[in-house]
Amino acid sequence: MLERELEIFRTVMTAGSATRAARLLGLSQSAVSQSLQRLEKRAGLALFHRAAGKLQPTREAAALLVEVQRHYVGLDLIEHRLRTLSQLGAGRVRIASFPGPGVAFLPRVLGELAAECEHGMVSLQIMGSQDVRDRVLRGEADFGLVSDDVSVSGLEHALFAHYFGVVALPAGHALANEAVITPRQIAAYPFISLNPDDAVSVRLDALCAQHGVRLRTVMECPYTISLCELVRNRVGIAIVNPITAYDYLHAGLVFRPFSARLDFSASSIRPAPHAPSQFIQALLAAMRSRLERDMRALRETMPGPAEHNHLHQFQKLSG
Repeated sequence: MLERELEIFRTVMTAGSATRAARLLGLSQSAVSQSLQRLEKRAGLALFHRAAGKLQPTREAAALLVEVQRHYVGLDLIEHRLRTLSQLGAGRVRIASFPGPGVAFLPRVLGELAAECEHGMVSLQIMGSQDVRDRVLRGEADFGLVSDDVSVSGLEHALFAHYFGVVALPAGHALANEAVITPRQIAAYPFISLNPDDAVSVRLDALCAQHGVRLRTVMECPYTISLCELVRNRVGIAIVNPITAYDYLHAGLVFRPFSARLDFSASSIRPAPHAPSQFIQALLAAMRSRLERDMRALRETMPGPAEHNHLHQFQKLSG
């Protein structure tokens, strides 16, 4: 009975009057009024002031509405999940990733696995690393990719890859003639940075301090794809992860090795303690294979011997 009374209360509050609520619910105005009175009696407090036939919600009613709305949001999520499960069955694989590998790299990999997706469905969601972690932790994703500045405690996790920053330049930039670019050279030009609290940005500041230089930062943003877009629009130069750099090889950007090693990394996470499905195992293998090919293609656009343009590593490096 309480469930129905709360539903009527919620409708009255959101509709703005008992008359409109009665019309929406297909009830008489008398039935709505009686339900509100029962709820007030159960609660032991007045939820409405009644004057000239109109209901004026009290502060207690407003506070109660907040809790009732939370309850209904939870029910809506459950209803959506049930609907999704009934439509898609157990063949659905839910993947969440931070933007670096999620925007273009994972779609390339999933394209290679299209035949394995014929009898199921893949959900690929792109969000910040913390949101990826939270989604996997809640069991709302089967597999996630996060950057190294997110805690993976409570989850099955493994390093996917370390990869090393490259300098992104607009076509025709003076530094495009260099085989390798140093921190001192970068400091001579307007620079576009990741947000100052980003772990990569902190590491870059430390590297520059070691070389006795300070970057001329003119703009900052949270994602490497935005760095590349800003470089493409000639706002400045940037250091970006090579996975995103590959996506911009044919977009008018030039990439050169950075003389200092600026680490990026991605870790795979899964809900504990579930073993990975065959599809997730195939996905990880395809990701490693695709990364090797993408990095080889990126290296081929850079001057100098390939061994001097080391861009990634699957094992954790020391030092």
